[in-house]
Amino acid sequence: MLNIVLLEPEMPANTGNIGRTCVATGTRLHLIRPLGFHLNEKMLKRAGLDYWEQLDVSIYDDYQDFLIKNPNAKIYMATTKAHKVYTEVEFESDAYIMFGKESAGIPESILIDNEDTCIRIPMIGEIRSLNLSNSVAIVLYEALRQHQFESMNLCGQLHHLKWKP
Repeated sequence: MLNIVLLEPEMPANTGNIGRTCVATGTRLHLIRPLGFHLNEKMLKRAGLDYWEQLDVSIYDDYQDFLIKNPNAKIYMATTKAHKVYTEVEFESDAYIMFGKESAGIPESILIDNEDTCIRIPMIGEIRSLNLSNSVAIVLYEALRQHQFESMNLCGQLHHLKWKP
């Protein structure tokens, strides 16, 4: 199972959207405190719709607590400062993909010790970063694609009509 890790997320709507994406893809979500919101916050639940109750989520006191509780985790760190593009790595089926808080990303003190597993999404110009929930979706779906969308429904159905055979 793939894992998305949010280090100190600040915006409940982003985390709610990411939670919904995790439910839709069978991905585990890891939240590392401090959080910029309460887990019972209305915006979090609204963005996650009624899927939040189905979410496989773990919460940690801090980054060290996360490392202690996941000692063998292969962690890819999404940052605009990385040398490698996210499509240049082969994600393990149980990879952990970490994203930092919206205002500052993953601290450089963490990145410096993980240079080989830092990944980035290419952008043009002087854009600082993409929206967090969009970034998670982009990288997560590449990891899922690499594993042929294993265990996912690959054929959509119409609600009222049927596709032609």
